[in-house]
Amino acid sequence: MGLIGGMARTAVVAGTATAVSNRVSRRQAGRWSTQADADAYRSQPQGYPPPQQAYAAPAPAPAPAPAPPAMDSDALIEQLTKLGALRDQGVLTDAEFERQKAKLLG
Repeated sequence: MGLIGGMARTAVVAGTATAVSNRVSRRQAGRWSTQADADAYRSQPQGYPPPQQAYAAPAPAPAPAPAPPAMDSDALIEQLTKLGALRDQGVLTDAEFERQKAKLLG
């Protein structure tokens, strides 16, 4: 048997072993869950409805982010002028300039 045949045989054996192992695990888990369900049923007092599951209240929504402090018009114009200069120098692209301008203008 050549190298490829040996590798194929090993792959078949390993695959079969994995499939069998998975099936045994599933069957065993099914038996345990069935047994646990039966034990839980037997331990309940007779004549009473099963207890309702209690769910925790949902967490409160996070507080909205605080608004940035309002700039006075002189500071805003100064920032826009600086951004325009950076764009004209080639430091910022047009898209970056627009993003920064939108942030400033809110």
